[in-house]
Amino acid sequence: MESVASALSLYTAVLPHRSYRQHPRCLRFLSLSAPILRNLRFLPTLPTKSQNHPTVFVVRSSSSSITAKPSSELRKKRSAEVEQDDKLRALRDLFSKPGIGVDAYIIPSQDAHQSEFIAECYMRRTYISGFTGSAGTAVVTKHDAALWTDGRYFLQAEKQLSSSWILMRAGNFGVPTTTEWLNDVLGPGCKIGIDPFLFSSDAVDELKEAISKNNHELVYLYDVNLVDEIWKESRPKPPNGPIRVHDLKYAGIDVSAKLCNLRSQLIDTGSSAIVISVLDEVAWLLNLRGNDVPHSPVMYAYLIVEIDAAKLFIDDSKVTPEVRNYLKDAGIELRPYESILFEIESLAAQGAHLWLDASSVNAAIARTYASACDKYHGSLRSKSKAMTSGAPTAYYKSSPVSLAKAVKNPAELEGMHNSHLRDAAALAQFWAWLEEVIRKNEVLTEVEVSDKLLEFRSKQAGFVDTSFDTISASGANGAIIHYKPEPDSCSTVDTKKLFLLDSGAQYIDGTTDVTRTVHFGEPSPRQKECFTRVLQGHIALDQAVFPENTPGFVLDAFARSSLWKVGLDYRHGTGHGVGAALNVHEGPQSISFRFGNMTPLLKGMVVSNEPGYYEDHAFGIRIENLLYVKEVDTPNRFGGIAYIGFEKLTFVPIQMKLVDLSLLSIAELDWLNDYHSEVWEKVSPLLDGSARQWLWNNTRPVV
Repeated sequence: MESVASALSLYTAVLPHRSYRQHPRCLRFLSLSAPILRNLRFLPTLPTKSQNHPTVFVVRSSSSSITAKPSSELRKKRSAEVEQDDKLRALRDLFSKPGIGVDAYIIPSQDAHQSEFIAECYMRRTYISGFTGSAGTAVVTKHDAALWTDGRYFLQAEKQLSSSWILMRAGNFGVPTTTEWLNDVLGPGCKIGIDPFLFSSDAVDELKEAISKNNHELVYLYDVNLVDEIWKESRPKPPNGPIRVHDLKYAGIDVSAKLCNLRSQLIDTGSSAIVISVLDEVAWLLNLRGNDVPHSPVMYAYLIVEIDAAKLFIDDSKVTPEVRNYLKDAGIELRPYESILFEIESLAAQGAHLWLDASSVNAAIARTYASACDKYHGSLRSKSKAMTSGAPTAYYKSSPVSLAKAVKNPAELEGMHNSHLRDAAALAQFWAWLEEVIRKNEVLTEVEVSDKLLEFRSKQAGFVDTSFDTISASGANGAIIHYKPEPDSCSTVDTKKLFLLDSGAQYIDGTTDVTRTVHFGEPSPRQKECFTRVLQGHIALDQAVFPENTPGFVLDAFARSSLWKVGLDYRHGTGHGVGAALNVHEGPQSISFRFGNMTPLLKGMVVSNEPGYYEDHAFGIRIENLLYVKEVDTPNRFGGIAYIGFEKLTFVPIQMKLVDLSLLSIAELDWLNDYHSEVWEKVSPLLDGSARQWLWNNTRPVV
């Protein structure tokens, strides 16, 4: 389904939402490295508190024709808009209820564990706004509703938001932050409501400080989530699937050793307990896996580790007899998931020195502990007792589990290597099938292609699930960076257009994530140049050698340099961390233009290498491999330090038809030939028949 904007070329159009243009006095300068949306030229219209009109603007598009929407599609759109209006009206009706009393309400994307991908029952921002992207924040006042998202989702949000919503393109020049906008549209002294379970402690501190400039008050609604109140019976039930033990041959280190190491760090910092709230940290530390979150083998749980005890807060129905015995042997007690705040208060009463990661632990936990500490200290003062070293205190520092999990041990790296080879075999079978079907002129939808890929992957040993929703995108849909095809609205695979496929799998021993862009006909010179420059960036990052302790943002420019030379760029980071049979997106490491992340790339970390280029409403290009960080044997060691680089995990051919060889250096062509030689050597033993022939045809050296 094409959006209105994608169907127009140099015509005036009205998007199905309002797009905010900030008043000059509120302009906010952003990082110079942040890409800026340049294809929309907005008329100078400033929304006011009562304005409900769509913004009119001129769209430049590569399309040369206007496509009329069918009446059935327009009716469906109008129905969706009415539904969204009803939801906003019901939400606003709650603002004045006793015990609530707010003028605005903020709805983030996260669950109580600050997860990127969450169970359906916690998709509150999606429910209230209709926007399904994984990143974004909705803010609803008595008169306005606005949604912030980043460059990966601009086009998707344009399609999905109704006219009741203002789209805030975060990162673009002149676009206010949520708090800047609230300070602008609300009169002084208003009350802004949040669910404290859905915000990290750090985020709440920043929010309080920012809104205090207009004397606004932050209202913590512990006992009620306003979206849940209007969602009611139609809200999906919380997940309750069984959890399982992650085999030691894949985990590499047993739970006792992991807990011993963590307790040593507690002692070193003078802490007596730590709260682990991030789901993949709980799963990794305990060598457990679950299925509460789509595509991510994690379970909803909190973990408190003390010097001589550990408590897992989880729904008891998920714990099988095998897992119960396993936890008992590891000295881990079970507690109800909902009792976490009671335990936090108990720790304060016992005088615990509690380690909290303020960037991930939710504000409900942090504030509960702070209140309990105040109560403890108040009790001492009332009894005229001196403060003692046994008084409870909070120790705020990054979770040590995050970094330990990111640095893979040999068993985890072996599992990642093996699972990637099986995944490569499935992809070779898939591409051989797809090209044969295309040759026969059979019509396939993007969803049918995605489903067939799942079929091939599911036949591989150890397959568990996909690692994210497959991005199967033909033509203009490829420019929607996190596009998800839907059966009733997706496109067919067009042999005259680029086709982008970003997919991954969860195996019992590893996690994969790979993107390839292909053309089934004859690509244009423009498409070949763009593809080749993306490939050059991919090669440059793959070959990078750098001093140890280098943070990822330093390397981001390697992947963009070839695009920058001709004035092109892309609106997303270049690389994210990847878990070992865990989340496909993990921290703390990344390779991104966002230079605030100072986490160094360390030996054993796994990262993606995925530069791209996207022409809105035309096509998208991305090439993605996973890499692991290794030490490089350099002839010199300036400063007496080690130098590190990357080793490939992904072995899937890159389509040579899209490469403009005249742009490649001899070294770049050598890299491409060497890579394809390695792909054949590693993957061909796992194939036979047409898939093996396809692999042979697509890995031959180019002179």
